Amino acid sequence: MSRFFIVLQKNIFMSKFIGIRHEDKYLMERRAPLTPRHIERLIQHYKLDFVVQTSDKRIFSDDEYLNVGAKVAKDLKKCDIILGIKEIPEDFFEREKTYVFFSHVIKGQSYNMPMLRKMMELKCNLIDYEKIVDEQGKRLIFFGRYAGLAGMINTMWALGLRLKELGIENKLTKLKQSHKYNSLKEARDIISDIGQRISENGLIEGMKPFVVGFTGYGNVSNGAQEILGLLPVKEISAEKLLTLKSRHHLPNNIIYKVVFKEDDIYEHKQGKEFDLHDLYANPQDYKSKFEQYVPHLSVLMNCMYWDSRYPRILTKECLKKIYAKGQPRLTVIGDITCDPDGSIECTHDGTHIEDPIFVYDPLTDTYKMGHKGNGVLVMAVSILPSELPRDSSYSFGDMLSSFIKPIANADYDMTFEDLDLPRAIKKGMILHKGEFTPDYKYLEKYVNKD
Repeated sequence: MSRFFIVLQKNIFMSKFIGIRHEDKYLMERRAPLTPRHIERLIQHYKLDFVVQTSDKRIFSDDEYLNVGAKVAKDLKKCDIILGIKEIPEDFFEREKTYVFFSHVIKGQSYNMPMLRKMMELKCNLIDYEKIVDEQGKRLIFFGRYAGLAGMINTMWALGLRLKELGIENKLTKLKQSHKYNSLKEARDIISDIGQRISENGLIEGMKPFVVGFTGYGNVSNGAQEILGLLPVKEISAEKLLTLKSRHHLPNNIIYKVVFKEDDIYEHKQGKEFDLHDLYANPQDYKSKFEQYVPHLSVLMNCMYWDSRYPRILTKECLKKIYAKGQPRLTVIGDITCDPDGSIECTHDGTHIEDPIFVYDPLTDTYKMGHKGNGVLVMAVSILPSELPRDSSYSFGDMLSSFIKPIANADYDMTFEDLDLPRAIKKGMILHKGEFTPDYKYLEKYVNKD
């Protein structure tokens, strides 16, 4: 029998089943990596076989998947390739299978090293959406925009609650938390109506200028700015922000927006000229200069990537100094980045959709869930896109769909160098047959820690 006939026979009779995992890390995680609409197209175009793990909370019902030709089952044991979203429990993994999900291991996160060790022990393949990038390093599959959209809606809702608690009547009290809307469109329509009222009647007496600052300018920040843009907004520079406070004649029906870039936030410790490439290469040589802007902000939206190599953007000590002078202008922080004890130091942990906000008191270094108490209110939901589960899943699936066929067809028994996958997918492959691929060898020092 010729080799060609054997390969052909294998392709005909040995179809790989692709599994869609039920998400179980968070109670309110309702997203799916592929929607029924995407699976219907993939079945029609490529004759692929899908098994969807049954779920009573996923935003798309089991019947919706059955109606487009997918199978629904209690487990995914017959599947060779399994797609998920959040981290997976150790007892779920099976030997030599391929898993595609947000693993949250690339920073050496200690809480996910046991999961990674288990995958290595079972010789699994791991593809991480976060590292599927083009030649310029730009992410190709992401939820970031929806984190920004939901994060800004939540922050505006929280701001309305907080201002009312402080005795300030405001138009934002009409808002709800993101997940309580039936769709993104419904939320946008209500915010647009509030924007019209602000244009006509003003925003908040006694708080002008009202300034919302954004760290970062990527997908997350753009999503958040998109929602703020439904209100009457004028963008100004970080430099101009420092002089805005003295202008008493400013209108009351304008919200000022500042988008902070790296050179606004960091400076060289030795006074050298700022160099972005040098910041990335030598972050230990830089310090934060963000403290100068904080007293002029009403709301801070933290939307930029951060890891522990970089200086914090906003420290507890900075907040303590500001609050020691009395109630400051800064009222709410929307920490979409949500790194515990990270760039926003007072974010001690991510919050849940069911209990999304807390008040941090800088003077006592204490936390209180909800919108009451002394200090600054922080919104730090760690799975923000799941507050808009249907919209975000459609967007994510649109990006992921084009990669499903090559992921399904790949022969993972081949060496990593010979593995026939799109280059972007290979960039996102952290483990191949339980071994770190070349770009991720650095993780050995984390996974081998006791």
